Amino acid sequence: MVKRPERETQLVQEHPADAPPGWTAVQESLAGSSGLSLLLVEGRQPPAIAVANNNSICHALQSSPEHVRLCDPYCGEAHRRAASEGRIQYKCHAGLNCFAEPIQIGKNANLVVIGGRAFAKSADYDSLIERFLTGDLQPLLSDEVFRNIVFANPQQLDELADRVTRAATKFREVEGQERQSSPKKSLPPAAKTVAASEQAGDLEREIERLRAELEYRIRFNESLQNFLERISSNDPEKTYRSILTNLKELLQAERASLFVFDAASDQLVLKAAHGLPVDVSEVGHVRPGSGIIGEVLETGQPLLVTDMKAAGRKAAAPARHYKSQSFISYPLTLGGRKIGVINVTDKTTGKQYSQVDLSLLDLVCPQVSLALERADWQQRATEFQLMSITDPLTSLPNRRYLEERLNEELNRSKRYDYAMSFLMIDIDDFKSYNDLNGHQAGDLALQLTAHCLKAGLRSADVASRYGGEEFSILLPQTSVSEAGVIAERMRERVANTTYPHGSSQPLGHVTISIGVSTFTGAVNTAERVIAAADRALYSAKSRGKNRIEFYQEEQARKAKKDELR
Repeated sequence: MVKRPERETQLVQEHPADAPPGWTAVQESLAGSSGLSLLLVEGRQPPAIAVANNNSICHALQSSPEHVRLCDPYCGEAHRRAASEGRIQYKCHAGLNCFAEPIQIGKNANLVVIGGRAFAKSADYDSLIERFLTGDLQPLLSDEVFRNIVFANPQQLDELADRVTRAATKFREVEGQERQSSPKKSLPPAAKTVAASEQAGDLEREIERLRAELEYRIRFNESLQNFLERISSNDPEKTYRSILTNLKELLQAERASLFVFDAASDQLVLKAAHGLPVDVSEVGHVRPGSGIIGEVLETGQPLLVTDMKAAGRKAAAPARHYKSQSFISYPLTLGGRKIGVINVTDKTTGKQYSQVDLSLLDLVCPQVSLALERADWQQRATEFQLMSITDPLTSLPNRRYLEERLNEELNRSKRYDYAMSFLMIDIDDFKSYNDLNGHQAGDLALQLTAHCLKAGLRSADVASRYGGEEFSILLPQTSVSEAGVIAERMRERVANTTYPHGSSQPLGHVTISIGVSTFTGAVNTAERVIAAADRALYSAKSRGKNRIEFYQEEQARKAKKDELR
């Protein structure tokens, strides 16, 4: 990512000197244990009085005089709204979820804490990334923008808002006690020792609790960022394995299994497993409502069991060698449809599964369901898609698929300044070959030509049958000189291939003519790329066939003038 220079003028984010004495430490403790952002404000912001664990995206936006206006209707108005309405929750233009909670510290009742600044959906994060890469936020793009991204769900925002309120109340009580305390009423030395010991014990327990929460938040944030991308693949089998690998790491599970619901057979099918003593293929299918897994799918409710015996359930058979009787079975749904079930057991730490683990699944399983939906679509669509985008005679992709890929590669070339070239290919004198030797011979000639073209390509290149005796080749990240080398290799291969009845052709063998175009400032749309290659192909035909011609920039400018006439 590009490092951009610091702006000469940046808006100040906080005035910590104005914070009530002692409150900054409380706020930082709350922000650290929750993993969320907290700001104490006394009016429109920026600036805030105190900022803790700020989302780096918010910092970038609100430091910029040009972009802070985007935040004004949201965090800028948060103090006014919360002061008049009480606690509010809102989602800002960047897709971040926040709350604003009015509090009183000392005699100051005009304070509001803004908290959260967190993504609840990966789609919101993806949309914002696009704005930084290609949209209105490009001027802010830098490494620092993504230094501290915060994720959470609405329930966590509510819980933090409650904790802020309790902390403010306790803070006032402590302040009041300090004001009321008098040296004359001080405790005896022994009583002071006992009180100090109790306070130390309470503090230790609180620190331990905060440490556990912080560890959980760190583990969650690291696991959730780019989670969907990590578990998704064009290969369904890889998707299944990636889902389990990532969930095992996230839940610290030694054993895990993934069952996917097959609506056609009305059964759950085991797709992947880690730690099972038997092969996946040996595990039978499960009906909805049958056993724990079927029950979870049927009810749509997750099952968290800390101890099977204590829960009144039959313990796992000894032959399965489970280390514990604690597990989670979690239903996967999408839009009300049954997708599957995730199971985890045998925590690596030896501890039981808890609500913390369940809340992690609450946050990531919507993404798991989406990845499985994509995998299912990929599996089901492969056959139908291949039928719809494949030419049945040559087995090459057809024109429809080519045009879709061409648009994709053009967008990529524009975004990253990649080269891209395109070939239009025509079998010379094919009509006479077909008329003289019959349609079966013509079909065989098309198949042989398709084979020659594919043989000369790299894995990223796309050969397609454009129509009739015309073929096209898409060459991503390929300069015009490289395209010329590839085109010549194809031309030679066809000319040196023995075709039935090839000797009847005007040149004594089957040949092809090729037109080459490349992505430039003038040739910058799918229509222009194809038209440019077609014009170059026409030039190759008119100059004697069995040759390669390149579309020149002069021709591009002439073509553009022709379009405007």
